[in-house]
Amino acid sequence: MWVKIHKSSRTVVAICDDNLLGKKFNEGIKCLNITESFFKGEKMSRKEVRDIMKFESLSGSSFNIVGRESVNLALSVGIIEKDSWYEVEKIPFVITC
Repeated sequence: MWVKIHKSSRTVVAICDDNLLGKKFNEGIKCLNITESFFKGEKMSRKEVRDIMKFESLSGSSFNIVGRESVNLALSVGIIEKDSWYEVEKIPFVITC
């Protein structure tokens, strides 16, 4: 998975499945654009991503998570709830505040 942490007045953690980086999906008026400029930070293992999710959720960070593997990991860590995500072309994504 790819992880990039954006720090400004609020921290946003961008996480996406390895195979989705740089792709764009469209469905009707919905568009999901997984740009390298936003998501390409460090390539990390499941364990590393899990640790970042746990730490950053305790710190009050927001998350932008795309892809089945990444969303399922966020669900297992407990930072999102079941059925709290959306899909574009069957690609799940979630944005937390």
